[in-house]
Amino acid sequence: MSQPENPASKSDFICIRGARTHNLQNISVEIPTGRLVVISGVSGSGKSSLAFDTLFSESQRRYLECISVRTRSLLHQLPRADVDEITGLAPAVSVDQRVSGVPRRSTLSTVTEIHDYLRLLYAHSGTAHCTQCDRPVRQQSIDQILQRILQHPERTRLMILSPMIRGRRGAHQEVLDRIVRNGFVRARIDGQMVDVADFKPLQPSVEHHIEAIVDRIVIRDGVAPRLRESLKLACRESDGTCIVCHELEGHWLETLFSTRYACPECELSFPTPDPGTFSFHSPRGACGVCGGLGVRGAAVALEDTAGAAGTDPSEAAIPVFRRRPCDECRGSRLQAFPRRVRFLGLTLPDFTSQDVTAAADTCRNWLKQI
Repeated sequence: MSQPENPASKSDFICIRGARTHNLQNISVEIPTGRLVVISGVSGSGKSSLAFDTLFSESQRRYLECISVRTRSLLHQLPRADVDEITGLAPAVSVDQRVSGVPRRSTLSTVTEIHDYLRLLYAHSGTAHCTQCDRPVRQQSIDQILQRILQHPERTRLMILSPMIRGRRGAHQEVLDRIVRNGFVRARIDGQMVDVADFKPLQPSVEHHIEAIVDRIVIRDGVAPRLRESLKLACRESDGTCIVCHELEGHWLETLFSTRYACPECELSFPTPDPGTFSFHSPRGACGVCGGLGVRGAAVALEDTAGAAGTDPSEAAIPVFRRRPCDECRGSRLQAFPRRVRFLGLTLPDFTSQDVTAAADTCRNWLKQI
């Protein structure tokens, strides 16, 4: 009388019987579960055929059989593996050996998308600091902004703008409709003054800047009440920020004012942080000197040694490219303002400059303080 099989022993192995995928020749093998298993062999021996086209393909097929037909139709499904039987197979995740191209600005944190979560964290929970004195910025009132603007000489021409879109892709038709609905006739779109009602649709694939023109004013006696209302309206439409342009010797100069992020000591205002502010892939966040690369370089010609013993004249004056950290951002890749935003005492460049072990320790310390 035969002994009954031990059920526990089956769960200890993935058993493959008669695998014939691609160049596999009726292979049978048992792979222990709960272990790190390496499949090795010469090129063309069938390693990928066994791991990806047999094991993973069959695991995926079985998993997709458990979900609805509609959902299954939306997913890419591998063909059924040419194998007699596979037992002990659990749901699998495939990380294949193909290397996809990544932008040259990419880092480990951006490729793994960890940086996206960090940008959200710093945008919504970070503490902004002044780029000049490094003190925490704080709110300022409309009246404080008003007093600064009134310091311009009398007869200075002003233009009050409300920034609605800052460097975001899209057609933004709802924003343009909102500008018209709120009674604004003109806007500055991508640096151009236009009549909103007659403006052509924007290209969705291009980043745009849209600012509603709230008012045009000339500084003179009695203008303060009207100017105050225009500033209040501009800030209300754009999350507490406004742009004031003033004419000087035939040129228009502009200053950003914020009711939420301002340094009264240095008389500086800063835009409301958002995730794009902390991206060195975006013009809004990337260092203006190095373009978000964090390094700068120059081609240097070696001394012409033509004629020297053992030197080929055709190889003289070979250019060499030397790279060094950017003098402006010191390798952080970001503009001055996002470099000054801190979360529990640490800036984003400080955090991302750590190795994986140190970053994990930092996260654990953060959790203790929250």
